[in-house]
Amino acid sequence: MKTPCSDYVLTKGVMFFARMLDKLRLKDQGLLPADYNYAGGPERDCFDGYCCRFFAIDPAQLVERVRAGGTDEEILEWCFEKFGRADEEKIKFWNNFITTRGWRDASSRELQAEKKANGFGDRADIQTWVDYHDADEGRTPRTTESFAQ
Repeated sequence: MKTPCSDYVLTKGVMFFARMLDKLRLKDQGLLPADYNYAGGPERDCFDGYCCRFFAIDPAQLVERVRAGGTDEEILEWCFEKFGRADEEKIKFWNNFITTRGWRDASSRELQAEKKANGFGDRADIQTWVDYHDADEGRTPRTTESFAQ
């Protein structure tokens, strides 16, 4: 089994997109751990679904496009051409949302419960879901200062 890349990996300035594609590819190869999922459909509380809805990407068409091959950049460009190009402001808004989800919002309690259930309850460096993903996958969560670089 293999974990997907960090949410912080940028594709044309967009965070998380590479992770979503990585999960799709790993799932197709039978390498995505069982407790991971790709859920780009109507599910409300998952990053894949948020990403597809925010950028107006049809999840079924995205799966087909990923299976057809191409780099993350080529696939994102295809999404922009097919579903509408995101401007710099929209991308900044998305990146801010994705990097702060779980911090003082509707998912904060769920994040705290997940941290506790998985042995991270005492970790003050895990403030968001992106932090949690990194810690859970063996990466050091980033600070605001390291993210800004």
